[in-house]
Amino acid sequence: MGQVIVERIMPGSDPALPAARTRKVRVNLRESAVSWLHARGKLSDRQLAAAELLRRDFERASLGARTTMIWEAPTPGGKHRSLPDPASPTRAMIDAKQRYLAAMDMAGPGLSDIAWRVAGACGSLQDSERALGWPPRSGGLVLSMALDRIARFYRVP
Repeated sequence: MGQVIVERIMPGSDPALPAARTRKVRVNLRESAVSWLHARGKLSDRQLAAAELLRRDFERASLGARTTMIWEAPTPGGKHRSLPDPASPTRAMIDAKQRYLAAMDMAGPGLSDIAWRVAGACGSLQDSERALGWPPRSGGLVLSMALDRIARFYRVP
């Protein structure tokens, strides 16, 4: 997975200032909040693995936003296939959803909120803290506790 580096103006910087005086930051768009925390030593390898397993189940269960495009090739002979019923999930989706919900249960109330926001839905830690009404810089500790419990569920060594 390659990097996608962009340069952004820092929040609070005045864009009207000359370019040399504007505060900018380089951002890797492919880096998740969880991998960012792991790269800076805030999460262990075990916690990162648990977060990746949780995200995998979240995506396989199709719990995120849905797209409406159908990518299936047309059938030979020009016959039209009926559209797939979105209410009929596949066995893999059902299994992933069951694992995801069981992992959230293992995290427990209060801890599962930050886990699904940051690890499952790939939200930022700061946005998640704000949405939950938590003080700044409190989410990292709570996330690490949640990921420890989730790692136990997934049996991450």
